[in-house]
Amino acid sequence: MTVHERAPTVGGASRSGQITLPGFTHDLGAAVHPLGINSPLFRDLPLAEHGLTWVHPEVLLAHPLDGGRAAALYRSLDDTCAGLGEDGARYRRIVGQVVADWGDLEDAILGPLIRLPRHPLKLARFGTMALPPATWYSRVFRTDEARALFAGLAAHTPMPLNRFGNSAVALVLAASGHIRGWPVAGGGSGSITDSLASYFRTIGGEVITDDEVTDLSRFDPRATVVLDTDVHSAVTIARDRMSATVSRQLARHLHGPGLCKVDYALSDPVPWDAEVCRRAGTIHVGGTVGEIAAAEAQVWAGRVPDRPFVIAAQPSLFDAGRAPEGRHVLWAYCRVPVGSDVDASAAIDAQVERFAPGFSATILKRHVTTSHDLERWDPNLVGGDIGGGRTDRLRMILRPRFALDPYRLGDGVYLCSSVTPPGPGVHGMSGFHAAASVLRSDT
Repeated sequence: MTVHERAPTVGGASRSGQITLPGFTHDLGAAVHPLGINSPLFRDLPLAEHGLTWVHPEVLLAHPLDGGRAAALYRSLDDTCAGLGEDGARYRRIVGQVVADWGDLEDAILGPLIRLPRHPLKLARFGTMALPPATWYSRVFRTDEARALFAGLAAHTPMPLNRFGNSAVALVLAASGHIRGWPVAGGGSGSITDSLASYFRTIGGEVITDDEVTDLSRFDPRATVVLDTDVHSAVTIARDRMSATVSRQLARHLHGPGLCKVDYALSDPVPWDAEVCRRAGTIHVGGTVGEIAAAEAQVWAGRVPDRPFVIAAQPSLFDAGRAPEGRHVLWAYCRVPVGSDVDASAAIDAQVERFAPGFSATILKRHVTTSHDLERWDPNLVGGDIGGGRTDRLRMILRPRFALDPYRLGDGVYLCSSVTPPGPGVHGMSGFHAAASVLRSDT
């Protein structure tokens, strides 16, 4: 078994590095991992023996609002409900049901849906809650805090909040937090892939870095090839081993929005107005549900929002090795139209400053990554799309094409990247299901 990696190090969008000042370790791609700690694959692998530790923040997520208010997601369902006041009971009925059913839903949610579910009634119940758009839940909840919390969770998927299906993401992320948490990886997200590579070598695997594969001509035509690439690269690399029909289907694959990311080296913690934000690992910076919906709709329409929805993480509050003593790092991004080379850092700064007056005075240095920069860094992030393609309509579950086996592209060629079910996130389940497809074909 051999892994051929284009970059100097393994990891793709799960890597870490010092890109601002010496001693400040930033996550170059993914930063917080609710799906990682909830991954059945990661739970079954001895990754702790190969250096992986999960670091849990005191508060999983906070969503600040004007006036020093904030909603918060805690590991405890009870604490979360208590913090939502009159909406606590509604939240418990909705998210608590997913938490209660998770053991029976996990296999269906974290795998391809084109198969008979083991628990069809529970999956159907989840579907009835997941199908309405997030804006519908803004009518279910009564308080600004609960509405904003749910909208921010739903906005992790790159589509307008009024599209059907985005509530599934909110439900899964919230339930994941209550089940096992929203941790960061100790030392940076690169430690996840480093531990996977270390384990892979112990079972006989070989990793070759600085080795870009542009076609399959150098490999034995009988060899099984598994591609961890975007769809269009897969077609280019393996065109001779897939049918014209599959190539045409994959050519119709559409990319979602890009993003602009900013990594900050800070002299002090972010001075959030709301005290709970100072104890949270992840911060959703976007204001009310109406503001978030407006920002995401602007991106979808091809415009860069003046007041973007920003997803931020502050890992150094809990993982002290990320920065020199007394200093901190902040990771933040907002969406922009796919392929945009716009530097949106000023808008990101302004949104954080809005809820954390004095933030700008703490910035020692910032590093801006535009969508163009992202694609140059990792060609799989086409146009800055970190989600492996659009997720609106049925594209969230029928990805990258309608097929009983979405992982198999042709004779001995498979696809295991985030363009396949269950989609984006550092969880390894796309690779797990691709490997299962390989084994089925070999028997």
